[in-house]
Amino acid sequence: MSYSFHPHHNHIPEWEFYGSGAETEYLQCIEEGLDVEAFKELFDFTYRLPQNEIKQKLGDVLFDIVKNAPTVDGYPYNEPSELEVIRVLRKPFAFTATPVPERDVLQDKIYGAWLGRICGCMLGKSIEGIRTSELHPFLIDTHNFPLNRYIRFSDITQDIRAKYGFPFSERPYVDQSDSMPPDDDTNYTVMSQQLIETCGRDFTPLDVLQAWPYAQRRTSYCTAERVAYCNYMKGLLPPESAYYKNPYREWIGAQIRADYYGYINPGDPETAAEMAYRDASVSHIKNGIYGAMFVAAMLAVAAVNDNIEDIIEAGLAQIPCSSRLYESIQKVLADYRGGMSEHDWFVNFRAQYNEHYGHYWAHTVTNAMIVVASLLYGNGDYGRSICIAVENGFDTDCNGATVGSILGMRSGSGCIDDVWREPFHDTLRTTLYGIPSAKIRDLAEKTMHHLP
Repeated sequence: MSYSFHPHHNHIPEWEFYGSGAETEYLQCIEEGLDVEAFKELFDFTYRLPQNEIKQKLGDVLFDIVKNAPTVDGYPYNEPSELEVIRVLRKPFAFTATPVPERDVLQDKIYGAWLGRICGCMLGKSIEGIRTSELHPFLIDTHNFPLNRYIRFSDITQDIRAKYGFPFSERPYVDQSDSMPPDDDTNYTVMSQQLIETCGRDFTPLDVLQAWPYAQRRTSYCTAERVAYCNYMKGLLPPESAYYKNPYREWIGAQIRADYYGYINPGDPETAAEMAYRDASVSHIKNGIYGAMFVAAMLAVAAVNDNIEDIIEAGLAQIPCSSRLYESIQKVLADYRGGMSEHDWFVNFRAQYNEHYGHYWAHTVTNAMIVVASLLYGNGDYGRSICIAVENGFDTDCNGATVGSILGMRSGSGCIDDVWREPFHDTLRTTLYGIPSAKIRDLAEKTMHHLP
């Protein structure tokens, strides 16, 4: 008996079908300085095709083009993905540090980081995916602009549903839950804690990737993480798992996985960044890695220094000064120090980066810029800072979470008003196997056991 097998390509999830990311791949290559411009029409044609066998075959052709593409003459950035070379390209910053706090104070800072991450995440979670063309009018209609409180289900009237295209009815809200709902931004922080508990502080990139199938279902991983997961199942190990047919290799995923490495290295940004590198390198390259290192280093410094600009500069000192991320964050600092207003900065930002392109909406550089601008213009105020991060769109839950985490570490749990924390009753829910929920204070206590 003979069989003829015909895969149903239209049933393959988009993130697992390389040709469906052709538009993103082209933009990614151009930003990396790869000489692919002559093939733009082929990228565009492949992207527009329905998801079928032809699109799959053209995707294979595109990847051959990408992996063999030379760098264009005069490309101004030097962006390695190897830790040893990254360290050579750093620009030192001598930050002033207080001694690592006594245990009770440090534990409160770590609790503040966990709590700050969770509250900031929830603020953005209710509107994740919305664009500011709808977000700002919606906030005005609900008497919440500038953003100053959680978005509630009671805000979502029949008139709101009829007026806007965003699927508000499908989102979670604080007035519909007595705990923090599951989210990838918080799942990954718990996963990092589990990784350290199982493998220790000397974990390897392979340890990270091997843990993923046992942590949660495949569909809980998105974009670059989904690609890396599937690549690992095909036998590709880090760092190949990050590069092979991965158009999302500089997106925000690794940056949102990095916080725990800052939590467990107070005052030691280099070690925090190095741990974040090991984690990030399974799914990301270049600026995708740098974003993770930057965030982890900022959190490590925030434990021993409360100057926002120092925290940012010390985070930058762990990534290549020859990178797009470094240049972009330095530009944010220069604009702020030069007196540019918060309003003008975000207007200019949205004029430069089109949020309607998924590539810019989810890229490490764009979202890291929002994080830094929110920290600067928020001036250390927890509530205002997370609101700036969320009301300006792009990846709202990720940016709210990262800003909240840094400020919670900087100032401790006392900087987070009850209006932000009370809805969760100190409880975080996850989609991780065996961890349906956890007390946030218990997570902070366990973190203390992973300090050096």
